[in-house]
Amino acid sequence: MMTLDPRALRDAFGSFMTGVTVVTTRDATGAPVGFTANSFSSVSLDPPLLLVCPGKFLSSYEVFTKCRHFAVNVLAEGQQDVSNTFAGYKGDRFAKVAHRNGVHDLPLIDGALAQFCCETHQAIPAGDHTILMGQVCEFSHAAGDGLGYVSGSYFSLGLEREMDSKVPTLCGAIITADDKVLLEHQDGRFRPVQVAGAEPGGQRNRLAQGLAKRGIQARIDQVYSAFNDADTKLHYTFFLASAEQAAPPENTRWVAVEDLPNLTYATPGIHHMMTRFAREAQTGDFALYLGDAERGDIHSFR
Repeated sequence: MMTLDPRALRDAFGSFMTGVTVVTTRDATGAPVGFTANSFSSVSLDPPLLLVCPGKFLSSYEVFTKCRHFAVNVLAEGQQDVSNTFAGYKGDRFAKVAHRNGVHDLPLIDGALAQFCCETHQAIPAGDHTILMGQVCEFSHAAGDGLGYVSGSYFSLGLEREMDSKVPTLCGAIITADDKVLLEHQDGRFRPVQVAGAEPGGQRNRLAQGLAKRGIQARIDQVYSAFNDADTKLHYTFFLASAEQAAPPENTRWVAVEDLPNLTYATPGIHHMMTRFAREAQTGDFALYLGDAERGDIHSFR
């Protein structure tokens, strides 16, 4: 039998685009527990069944495999912080995330796009996970777009469709590593790494391809800033991204985040964006900017 490379298999599985959910229940003492999962699927309408797959690595694994009821919260775009909290925070997760109690006293995450309260239908051991199947006894659903996940990165279809509709000409990435940002520089002026000639539709893929051609392996996250520049008569879309700090390609340099506001940039609009990024990086509370090079609206990711 062929031996499979676990890392390569994980990457292949990860190429399937999914939504992001937080699965919740209560333990034997009544304390709320939950974990982030993209292994969620509808199963049947009659009866109404769904499934999630808790892994044995979870500290709450035994709780979920033995629970009588559980809830699935489908996260909305902008709820990356909720996903990250339930994926890795070791303290009281529910103290950090707004929630309420639903049927069977199940914890429900505020702002979730959809919420399903379930009675456990079946728990089937499956390798290093368990297939936890639930029969939906109550649900709610709000309008909006869900938080997406693919290849280890979040994405937001709603925001990226909005960006595509504005026919951007240039897109780029604010690539961070160890409190530094990779910037292009020419004639003493700086800018984030850009890809020229980007057309509407599939900007994320074109940006990834453009970065790869320059030897930059970066994980591209959500859209951070989109603006028209009257001086250059161009539209810019910038994504947040991260990478391991390595030798910078030609005409690029790693710059400390704290030094960003003091640099001379290619355009005033980029200077404004990078100054805002340096300020928001202090707290990690980033927001989306939509407008022009001088004024626009800030949309929180939370």
